[in-house]
Amino acid sequence: MSELEIWTEKYRPKKLDEVIGQKEIVEKLKAFVKKRNMPHLLFAGPAGTGKTTCAMAIASELFGENWKANFLEMNASDERGIDTIRTKVKDFARTKPIGDVPFKIILLDEADALTSEAQHALRRMMENYTTTCRFILDCNYSSKVILPIQSRCAIFRYKPLSEEDVKKYVKRIAENESLKLDDKVIDAIFNSSEGDLRKVTNILQSCAALDKNITESMVYSVAGIAKPKEIKEILELAINGEIIKAKEKMFDVMLKYGLSGLDIIKLINKNIWEIEIDDKKKIKLIDKIGEYEFRIVEGADEYLQIEALLAQFAAVD
Repeated sequence: MSELEIWTEKYRPKKLDEVIGQKEIVEKLKAFVKKRNMPHLLFAGPAGTGKTTCAMAIASELFGENWKANFLEMNASDERGIDTIRTKVKDFARTKPIGDVPFKIILLDEADALTSEAQHALRRMMENYTTTCRFILDCNYSSKVILPIQSRCAIFRYKPLSEEDVKKYVKRIAENESLKLDDKVIDAIFNSSEGDLRKVTNILQSCAALDKNITESMVYSVAGIAKPKEIKEILELAINGEIIKAKEKMFDVMLKYGLSGLDIIKLINKNIWEIEIDDKKKIKLIDKIGEYEFRIVEGADEYLQIEALLAQFAAVD
C-alpha cells in the first residue's frame, strides 16, 4: 500500500456522522440505516466529494464486522463490459447475506463508464435480485446512466465541498501529521483542489514528503497549476497592449508548471473575473475563451491558439 493510500484510508470517515459536508444527504442515508432498509441508490457529483465514502459508511454501519463479506466494490471503468455484470455481479447478488440484514450491497464506482449493453443487463438484475441485494451506483455524470436505471434508484446529487469544510479538513490533517502551514497555504490548497477532498489529501501528502513546513509555492508546484496572480498579470499585460510580454510570460508559466493549453484556458476563465475591465468586455472575452477551448479540443496547435487568445484580450474594445 502506497503512502497516499495509507493517508486516504487513515482519514476516510468510517461512519456517516464523520462524512465531511453533504449534511442533507447524510441525514437521509442515516434514516435508511436506522430502518435497516433502503432502495437502490445513485450518487452523482464531482470527484472527491464523498460518494464512495458514503457507500462504505452505509455498509459499515449496517453490517458491522461482517461488512466486507456483504459488500462488493467494483470500478465500472475497469470492468465495464456485459460479461462482468452477468458473472461477477450476478454471482454476488444472488447469494444470501451474512448476518441479520436481509440484503447485500454492490457498489459500482464510476457507473457512467459502463457500456450501454452492460447497463441494460444491470437493469434487469436490479429487479430480479432486489430481495437479496441493493445496488449503489456512483458517477460524475448521471446523464450517462440510462433512464430505466435512474428510475429504479433514489438519486442523491453531491456538490463540491465548501471552503469552510475543506479548511477544517486541512487543519485536522496538519495537526495530526505535525505539518506547518499558514492561512495563505490553506487558501492555496483550497484553490488548487476545487472542493475535491481526494485532491486535498494528495497535495498535502506530496508536500509533506518534501518538507513538513509547507509553503504556498510548494502547493502550486505540487498541484501543477499557476498562481492566480501570475495569470492575472499575464491578462493585464495583454489588455494593456503589451502582447509580446504577455506571450513570453504565458509560455514561461506553461513550461514552469507543465501546463497544457486546456489547463491555461481553464485558469484564464477562472481569473478573468478578477481583472478590472468593463463587464461587457468580460462577456466578449468569455465568448472567445469558449471558442479557443473548442479549437484546442478539436486538435489545433495549443501554443498558437493561446497566442491568438491573448491577441483577443489586446484587441477587446
